[in-house]
Amino acid sequence: MKHFITLIIITSCIALSCKLKIDYAEAEKYIKRAEKEWAESTATGDSNVIRKNLADDFIGVNPDGNQYNKETMVKETANAPKNFLSNHLNDVKIRFYDHFAIAQGDETWVKRSDSSTARFVWTDTWIFRNNKWEILAAEDLIAPVRTR
Repeated sequence: MKHFITLIIITSCIALSCKLKIDYAEAEKYIKRAEKEWAESTATGDSNVIRKNLADDFIGVNPDGNQYNKETMVKETANAPKNFLSNHLNDVKIRFYDHFAIAQGDETWVKRSDSSTARFVWTDTWIFRNNKWEILAAEDLIAPVRTR
């Protein structure tokens, strides 16, 4: 009986560890696509992107230093096209740390009111939980457009 219980414990541990394996190549593709969609949602107003990718306990810091949550971001995204003609992801670099990922990137936007351009530069912290990747935290700042 003792050997049977030991066998069950070992089998359970192996099964759980296999279930929790993360395909980081696929995760990187998913995160890059999600970051691109979030950037573009600023001009399209597609708040479903926000609902899908931000964790329910998400907290962000905007360029003014104020905190915002998922609910606020959903509402602001729906209204963002009033302010932005376009917003496109320029680059994102992703590093993985077990069940976490740090995505750092920037995007260039065009303001609706005067066609001025600038960039959002940001760091997003992703977490893999409940078998999906979601953004747990974000910090954004505004920077001038890069000259090439």
